[in-house]
Amino acid sequence: MKTIAILGSTGSIGTQTLEVVRANGDIQVAALSAGKNIDLLEQQIREFRPRLACVWGEEDAKTLRTRVAELSVKILSGMEGLKEVAVCEEAEILVTAIVGMIGIVPTIEAIRAGKDIALANKETLVTAGHLIMPLARQCGVKILPVDSEHSAIFQCLHAKGGRLEDPEMSSDVADSAKSPIDKILLTASGGPFRGRSYDELKEVRVEDALKHPNWAMGQKITIDSASMVNKGLEVMEARWLFGVELDQIQVVIQPQSIIHSMVQFTDGAVIAQLGTPDMKLPIQYALYYPERRFLAGERLDFAKISSITFENPDPDTFLGLRYAFEAARIGGSMPTVFNAANERAVRMFLHREIGFTDIYDIIRDCMDHHRVIQNPDVAQILETEQEVYDRIASGIF
Repeated sequence: MKTIAILGSTGSIGTQTLEVVRANGDIQVAALSAGKNIDLLEQQIREFRPRLACVWGEEDAKTLRTRVAELSVKILSGMEGLKEVAVCEEAEILVTAIVGMIGIVPTIEAIRAGKDIALANKETLVTAGHLIMPLARQCGVKILPVDSEHSAIFQCLHAKGGRLEDPEMSSDVADSAKSPIDKILLTASGGPFRGRSYDELKEVRVEDALKHPNWAMGQKITIDSASMVNKGLEVMEARWLFGVELDQIQVVIQPQSIIHSMVQFTDGAVIAQLGTPDMKLPIQYALYYPERRFLAGERLDFAKISSITFENPDPDTFLGLRYAFEAARIGGSMPTVFNAANERAVRMFLHREIGFTDIYDIIRDCMDHHRVIQNPDVAQILETEQEVYDRIASGIF
């Protein structure tokens, strides 16, 4: 029996993780956390019977305690609650499906407690990769990517007949000096606005940006995909996960979302991972790694695939990708600025307070006005996040 805890159980990744749990009879859920959706969390508690559950607000926690009073579940709240979920003694794996930099501290606590991490929280590595990866190595903890693209790369690097080639490898691929990787080819669908000009992006509406052509995701990540900020965040994440330099990461548009990413090795060979766009595959692979299990669902039918096409991204239109590479090259606290500015700008866009291209303008302004901190600790990362939020709240835009 495998036992897991989930941060963000009511979101897109969290609910799909629980679908994987339902489909397999040997996973037990020890702890769950959610933001504000206590109705769904209550349903999950009643179905999966965790020992711990956490919501962010204490008032919501009080309400939930009343609702599930007859069950033997401890209801927690706030950051302390998230940390308790993260280090839950029974859990072997923590699924970090929570959105935002709020996931950094509980992830660090889980690593220190010896939990393997099924990572779906980009912000953890984008802003604190320089802290997370060395800590994971020190603690002998596996970082198992759940993002479809990073899972694809992970599968290309590690899978051989469904088994890990080097069982000693844990938190990343290998020492960069010994790495067989020549280049990572990180694929992107191009989102709903592929082929449009920058001026055309100024006119798009929230409803347009939420219509992803291939994937069903949460609102924030769907907007990030439309702006290609998401691909920039994935570039930063891949750098830490796989121990490569930025110049070894190439973003490639693959509109059909059939190839989820590729690795070019030092001998010139390219290995790709293909499949239908279904997030349950990378979730299940992370939970059972290195085992491959049956997963119900649609299969690729190559007889029906007329073509698989590739394009270069347009960094002059999708400025988020360009700014992400810039932030990653600068390093230090600048990726935190990029991430925090985008996070707040996307929220404003979803609330119809700004236009779509204003997301780029806000990121640019915050990057231009930041004094970089090299090798920031967790406190400095969170202080930088707050400084960005304060600048945006000042209304200078």
